[in-house]
Amino acid sequence: MLMWLAQWLTQFDTGFNVFSYLTMRAISSTLTALILAIVIGPRMIRFLQRLQIGQTVRDDGPESHLSKSGTPTMGGVLILFAIMTSVLLWADLSNHYVWATLFVITTYGIIGFVDDYRKVVRKDPKGLIAKWKYFWLSVVAIVVAFYLYSAASLEAETALIVPFFKDVMPQLGLLYLALVYFALVGSSNAVNLTDGLDGLAIVPTILVAGALAIFAYVTGNVNFSDYLNIPHIPFTSELVVVCTAIVGAGLGFLWFNTYPAQVFMGDVGSLALGGALGILAVLVRQEIVLIIMGGIFVIETLSVILQVGSYKLRGKRIFRMAPIHHHFELKGWPEPTVIVRFWIISLILVLIGLATLKLR
Repeated sequence: MLMWLAQWLTQFDTGFNVFSYLTMRAISSTLTALILAIVIGPRMIRFLQRLQIGQTVRDDGPESHLSKSGTPTMGGVLILFAIMTSVLLWADLSNHYVWATLFVITTYGIIGFVDDYRKVVRKDPKGLIAKWKYFWLSVVAIVVAFYLYSAASLEAETALIVPFFKDVMPQLGLLYLALVYFALVGSSNAVNLTDGLDGLAIVPTILVAGALAIFAYVTGNVNFSDYLNIPHIPFTSELVVVCTAIVGAGLGFLWFNTYPAQVFMGDVGSLALGGALGILAVLVRQEIVLIIMGGIFVIETLSVILQVGSYKLRGKRIFRMAPIHHHFELKGWPEPTVIVRFWIISLILVLIGLATLKLR
């Protein structure tokens, strides 16, 4: 929106041309989302406290979590507001990739909001019944998959890029639909499972979004994509603004979510952010790299799958508690120790993912 305004204002002062540069708009997007989150955050927290929208803590969880009962949740609304506002202000709104990403963020956020509302307002511990949650997540993923498949105009848009191999880019055909589905539903649920400790989910999300901004930039730049021998998809460059908005909003939310947290994001935040990472990875054609960079999310998800599978098949648990961050807490690790160590692992995995750009 502001980009169009700046273009119109250039007839009066050429200095407004600065806002036509992607890097300038990316910086502005980050700062806008960050400032919005920090300024609005305290007001939202007080509002949630007045409504008594507080977190419910599991009885079988670590005892240290009992003190968190009643901490305001649904703070993901703050994240989504900051992201949406920043993107609408600074992105090129004629880009269909931008709208596809905003659609996923909005719809997954709504699904998460309904789940949170049932839990904390209606006091229904089950929230949105699991099968209905997965149903609506799946509906959105399928709609997006068919839209992207039908809108694809370049072969690269439906090819699978295999990291570390410069010549392995098979065309997926209809398998592309399945890939989009699993990327969206899988990543949204993975971030949701990781969101169990103060700041644990938001920092890896920030790191992965920042890395995806780099992938979006080089994929959308004909010179860099040619140099790095990756497919050039011109539409992806505008996703840099979306990624940086996520980074800014995430940092602003972390201001209040860092240990000890003043607010939790809830499903409204975790499902939307997970879906955002999934769709961004699809659009820049880096689904496999997302698995690497989002390794913390993958490990958390696998720990739940292994725990449930082991208990059903053998009647025994592998971990003291799943997701795995609770396992380390019950082993005696202080919560801040678990959080920071997981952050460090996430940073290492993101760097490995970025290395795939050159190691081919």
